Amino acid sequence: MTTYVHNRRAHFDYEVIETLEAGIVLQGHEVKSVRHGRAKLDGSYVVVRGGEAYLVGSSIAPYQMANTPKSYDPTQPRKLLFSKKELVRLGRATDQERLTALPISLYSKGRKIKVQVAIARGKKKADKRDSIKARDVKRDIDRTLKSQ
Repeated sequence: MTTYVHNRRAHFDYEVIETLEAGIVLQGHEVKSVRHGRAKLDGSYVVVRGGEAYLVGSSIAPYQMANTPKSYDPTQPRKLLFSKKELVRLGRATDQERLTALPISLYSKGRKIKVQVAIARGKKKADKRDSIKARDVKRDIDRTLKSQ
């Protein structure tokens, strides 16, 4: 399982409650571009509309500019493939429970490209400060242990 793209800000800005795995509908040249790591998940989120889930705000750069279609939009919404049970859970969480669904990473599973989607709650500023402080303390402990 190779991870192509990882959303680093997701764990800092959000408290992850649950993670789900979904397939993503891509064209052939988009798959090649993702495998070369030319995708971005920064600021993207998942929307449930009409019984289907879409990844909005992500960007997949063209693989080869000369061979991509002229009408290609790198930031177009992309359909996500969930089971009906997961889709209902995701829709309920975003609508009724006021949670956010956002992508964590794009990775391969066999020959397929999958998206790890998190159902998360936004962190407050104080929670972010606590995360930074805990990370710094852990880094200091690791440094002292390594030097001894």
